[in-house]
Amino acid sequence: MKVVIQRVSKASVTIDNKIVASISSGLLILLGIVDEDTQEDIQWLTRKVANLRIFEDDKGVMNRSLLDCDGDALVVSQFTLHASTKKGNRPSYIKAGKPDVAIPLYETFVTQLEQSLGKKIQTGQFGATMKVELLNDGPVTIIIDSKNPE
Repeated sequence: MKVVIQRVSKASVTIDNKIVASISSGLLILLGIVDEDTQEDIQWLTRKVANLRIFEDDKGVMNRSLLDCDGDALVVSQFTLHASTKKGNRPSYIKAGKPDVAIPLYETFVTQLEQSLGKKIQTGQFGATMKVELLNDGPVTIIIDSKNPE
């Protein structure tokens, strides 16, 4: 399971010219899933996301987490995070989780993150063509892979 986390001042998802989700200050979380992902990946990653200290404290130091600042979260499924670009110029998405595996894992990730944060989070729509708009704050962008914790 892989995420690209962006600290945002605001973010939204539009589908068919209708805004379906929006947040103010918080995290936009692009989530990529592979068939081998498990509940352990979800638990580790949601705990990491909720507690990642990337928000500034009173001294301007990134020392506060999403939990500390009561920020919002927006999760968007992003199968292209698992693109392989090793051969040729057309990415292969063979590693991306198939919908029958990925959808339940995506939903479980959202539920687990809601439990970790103690509040409802916003989401895109799995498999939909979405327009994601954001105002990156910092900019702060972090990539985390549960299969390669660094």
